[in-house]
Amino acid sequence: MKFVTDSATAMGRPPRGLAMTSLLRADSTVLLRNRVSVTLSVLLPIVIVVATTFGKAPARLGGPELIIGLALTLGLLTSCLLGYSLTLAHDREAGVLQRLRVTPAPTWMIMTSRLVVQVATNLIASLIVLVVGVILHGLSLNAAQYVLSAVIVLLGAAMFLAMGQALVGLVRSTSAINAIGRILMVALILLGILGATGILGDTIKAIADWSPVGALMALFSDTLRQVPWSGSDTMALLACAGYVIVFAFIGIRWFRWESS
Repeated sequence: MKFVTDSATAMGRPPRGLAMTSLLRADSTVLLRNRVSVTLSVLLPIVIVVATTFGKAPARLGGPELIIGLALTLGLLTSCLLGYSLTLAHDREAGVLQRLRVTPAPTWMIMTSRLVVQVATNLIASLIVLVVGVILHGLSLNAAQYVLSAVIVLLGAAMFLAMGQALVGLVRSTSAINAIGRILMVALILLGILGATGILGDTIKAIADWSPVGALMALFSDTLRQVPWSGSDTMALLACAGYVIVFAFIGIRWFRWESS
């Protein structure tokens, strides 16, 4: 009986560890070869950090902590919401996801591998941006601030990836996802930046504080300033967690493996 079981296992699905390792290796290779994704994750935030070191830009933009928080948030937003959703939609339209489904790897493992690689890449890229920003703006962070910043990066990546997953779940066309993703990204950035300043009124400011970009920027800024944890930080954290839960549910519930 044991021989029959072992034979069935050998001829059936491979060990899950081997399947996950193979998927992670393949997804990592594809992501590293995607120059657009790497650019969105690292180069664009660093350009923002460098460009805001000249003259009186840091003071006018709210201080170096807010600028670095903006750069980190923008990198996560563009890479996860736009880059991830487009890659996933393109693979679905090209039939890559359908071909992966007939492999021995379970479907949940296929998606998990992609998400793990994306989160790990964003974490590394964000830490690079953080270090560059700290050096250029002359900040001094302790180990706890770096650790907490990394945790917030993971939370932000999860939030924007969930939004990207929901977008791909609700929209089938890759071109439509590209257009909607860009509009949504611009709207979130403008709401988070302009709304938080209060120039659009108190109502918009309140909405901006609860928006994904506004909440994440507040967490980054307070962490880099090393201010005591406040009620607004708790609300921002709960808002981000709520976005992760809601959009992840939508993305899982309505996701389809084929575009037609």
